[in-house]
Amino acid sequence: MTKSAFIFDMDGTIVDNMAFHTKSWLEFFARRGKEYEAEAFFRETAGAQGREILRDRLGSDVSDEEIAALAAEKDALYREMYGPHRAAIQGFDAFVTAADDKGVALAVATSAPPKNIVFTLDELDLRRHFAAVVGAADVKQGKPHPDVFLKAAEQLGANPADCIVFEDAPMGVEAARRAGMRAVVITTTLPAASFAEFDNVIKIVNDYDELSVEDLLAAL
Repeated sequence: MTKSAFIFDMDGTIVDNMAFHTKSWLEFFARRGKEYEAEAFFRETAGAQGREILRDRLGSDVSDEEIAALAAEKDALYREMYGPHRAAIQGFDAFVTAADDKGVALAVATSAPPKNIVFTLDELDLRRHFAAVVGAADVKQGKPHPDVFLKAAEQLGANPADCIVFEDAPMGVEAARRAGMRAVVITTTLPAASFAEFDNVIKIVNDYDELSVEDLLAAL
């Protein structure tokens, strides 16, 4: 397998929505009498699956069924908040079109549940760019475990060493590192300094207008 592949996280990487995820989480917990500081909450949870965040904060005595219902409630709140603001990050469409023209295999690997994937990829007409879409429902363990990126590479028929992951969160970059993949960081939600510890990061940019498909392929 020598096929080159670009694998994109979705939230914060294809769309600039992480502030709305944090806002909806804080509102969800506030309704239950739990208060969290926004920046600390974001840093602790960005990239994790909703059910993992809930399990971590509500404990092991809550049933899986209740966790699933609570996650669905929180995600409905998020979609209500973010819906009017939905848009792909600057330059994204042109960048993935250029990558496709050069024969790069494209996939999404996200911690999002199915309804949020539809909300973003289908309702913004972005799914057409991707040969594979892997979400929270498709893997047992969320980021920083590498499962979601490895499954995306497998579906594309690409070797992990020939994949570049696009991420906005340290947990996601760590998942890429564990998968044996290089990473490009989009600084929608955290500054470049937050990624200083990662040796698999090859580029840090504000948006896709700052990226060249040719330069990234050369890095492989």
